[in-house]
Amino acid sequence: MTRDDDAKSLFALSDVPAALGLLSRLPISVDIDRATARGAQAAWAYPIAGLALAIMAGAVAHLCLLFGLPPTLSAGLTLATLIILTGALHEDGLADTADGLWGGWDKSRRLEIMKDSRIGAYGVIALILGLGLRWQALSLILDASIWPALIVAAALSRASMVPLMSTLPNARASGLSHSVGRPTQTTALVAVALAALASLALFQSAGLLLILVTVIIAVICAIISKSKIGGQTGDILGATQQTTEIAVLVTLAAVL
Repeated sequence: MTRDDDAKSLFALSDVPAALGLLSRLPISVDIDRATARGAQAAWAYPIAGLALAIMAGAVAHLCLLFGLPPTLSAGLTLATLIILTGALHEDGLADTADGLWGGWDKSRRLEIMKDSRIGAYGVIALILGLGLRWQALSLILDASIWPALIVAAALSRASMVPLMSTLPNARASGLSHSVGRPTQTTALVAVALAALASLALFQSAGLLLILVTVIIAVICAIISKSKIGGQTGDILGATQQTTEIAVLVTLAAVL
């Protein structure tokens, strides 16, 4: 298959390392030319990238419990592993989104705040609440040995970003989301379907609840983003990943 044919196809093997290279800090060898040509078409692989990250974090959790660490401490180290693996990419998006959407009085000011590297009160509060909820939920999940929860939360939360990329316009003519491009609706459906299948395969009927929770949170994020800045940015996508992951983990901790 030529590179031109590869750029037009729905799937490509290069999409998985491209997704991992974009969404993590892993030393992944990525064909830059091919990844650039594919652009947003590689977004179908975001749930697979999440699965890979969850497996590595799950291995850390397993070792922690194996060596006798309590679930609370094991959860903290598991969470730290996820943050290190991703370079706090999504956490940064959550903080910037909280600062921008609620710290600015119009679209231009909100986007300006979101681009600012400094963090404000809204961002700090969002990070504290987000990390606290994830830590507590992971503690309960590890205490109950619900290992598949890490995989499902990682896959569903990263799949949730793709429909927003597909349906919402870019709020600014620059930035990470703009450079990646807008995936087709088919690409978005594939990403969602992969994550949904993982959820159903691992949790059966409870998986339906997790899918519903993910859809609700993603729709709320889309509505707020559209209302506040007229579209989406990389920060919005990161905030969507974080809020859906929190919702999935809390739901699992509550019902299982």
